[in-house]
Amino acid sequence: MRSALSYFGLIGAAGEGHSERAAIAAPRNLSSVPVVASRLILRGEVSGDGDFQILGKFEGEINVSGKVYVGEGAEVDANINAAAIQIGGVVRGNLSATTRVEILPSGVLTGTLKTGSFSAADGASVKGEIWVARSAQPRPASASAS
Repeated sequence: MRSALSYFGLIGAAGEGHSERAAIAAPRNLSSVPVVASRLILRGEVSGDGDFQILGKFEGEINVSGKVYVGEGAEVDANINAAAIQIGGVVRGNLSATTRVEILPSGVLTGTLKTGSFSAADGASVKGEIWVARSAQPRPASASAS
């Protein structure tokens, strides 16, 4: 399976098949996660445990337990459900992140966003609906009435 993913450019170390600029922009901890390389177009559904990095074009659905990173210059037309999402390229779709969504200065988001925490850097573009709600935290047991 690993060799098939490697053949299609879906896995690899940072810098393999990517522009130097895109490899630098990606967080260091994502250098060994599955990736859609900068010159690839992928259509379909990605789901599973772990992180996913997009440096090319992707259309479809993304459902992962970890972080989704959309690199500078990437184009994504997809609904994304992940723990965290970081956008440096162009994303069109509905996004849901349990912890955080971050739009980098080069990032463009068009769509609906639901998350626990949100930030957009100067220069970022966001068009759509944003819902930020903290996750429900249990109340202390000592707060019960007697």
